[in-house]
Amino acid sequence: MQFLAGSPLLASVAPAAWAATWAAADLASPADLASPNDALNVMDFEEAARKAVPPAHFGYMATGVDDDATLRANHEAYQHIQLRPRRLVDVRQADMRTELFGTVWDTPIFICPCGSQKAFHPDGELGTARAARAKRNLMALSTVSSTSVEDVNRAYGAPVWYQLYATSKWEITEKLVARAESAGCPVLLWTVDLPAGRNTETQSRLRRTDTRDCSTCHGQESPGSLRRRPMFAGLDVTGVVNAAPGLTWDAVDRLKKLTRMKLVIKGIETREDAQLCCDRGADGIIVSNHGGRAEESGRATIECLPEVVEAVRGRIPVMVDGGIRRGTDVFKALALGAKAVGIGRPYLWGLGAFGQAGVERVIDILRAEFSLVMRQCGTRSIAEIGRNSVTWSDGRRG
Repeated sequence: MQFLAGSPLLASVAPAAWAATWAAADLASPADLASPNDALNVMDFEEAARKAVPPAHFGYMATGVDDDATLRANHEAYQHIQLRPRRLVDVRQADMRTELFGTVWDTPIFICPCGSQKAFHPDGELGTARAARAKRNLMALSTVSSTSVEDVNRAYGAPVWYQLYATSKWEITEKLVARAESAGCPVLLWTVDLPAGRNTETQSRLRRTDTRDCSTCHGQESPGSLRRRPMFAGLDVTGVVNAAPGLTWDAVDRLKKLTRMKLVIKGIETREDAQLCCDRGADGIIVSNHGGRAEESGRATIECLPEVVEAVRGRIPVMVDGGIRRGTDVFKALALGAKAVGIGRPYLWGLGAFGQAGVERVIDILRAEFSLVMRQCGTRSIAEIGRNSVTWSDGRRG
């Protein structure tokens, strides 16, 4: 403010007048969003969602594990990656298209599978699917969705990718896979980072403030909770839990024999496991720590990405999720070797605050930011984004 006071443009304006103007501007906070179009960035939706979504449900959306340190690390690590822009390049156009398993998408940004979306908005996964359809955006659906894969496919206008949790009873897992394949899903994302449960303290604290009884987030570990999920309708899930701590790498072979869908392993964080994915015939990898909701490793997924990419050596596509909040984050992930980048909480904030329109606005913001940073860095297509496009602020390699 003291520097603005010296401006010749403001010299003729009474101090009280321009001070009032700045104070009024401060009042236009993200929490006061009247419509999704008022949002300047995807973070603007978080507080709006917090106000619109019941406390326990927002806790399910917001929680990490233990102290939420890995959740925070996922985003904060991007601040240690710097851009290396190139100049005097004709950047009148930026081609954001990318190809995955024979399908070309308008951008490398995809909708991550997140369960229980009716906890955040009555339309739930249908609102997300309609938004993804409107923007021609890749979408994946969770095993524990609050809407069936068939209904989501109809809203999306095509089969989505299907995310699988292997259950404690393999026969149930087989039926889930068969149903997804029968629905036309082309890709199976097998999540492997939650074999033994998790300690979600933030969710637990917020759940104490919300006494309502529902199936979306309350008592998820209680007997019969799976029975209320659409994907488990008609299945005998007596004694079944949504985890399989006894599974080993042999399960990759079993899944490959079970389905013609492309098999992508979600939850890989090390070069050793990346090599095993390739050895076992996986069709792709998603570097993920469940949005900081698996173990409290303290490692951001963007920090894990380089060693996974190095181990894979281009044999299969590597994707990444966790901590993506800006188009610059998307650019940095691609520069470090990701083929595509998944978003979770940002679109859930948009859904919780404004339904389908909120999800569409989140997609639009990230696309606009990504297009801008591509052109600012002199990269005219995804193929031109490479390791030379970024550097680590601490001098590390990879």
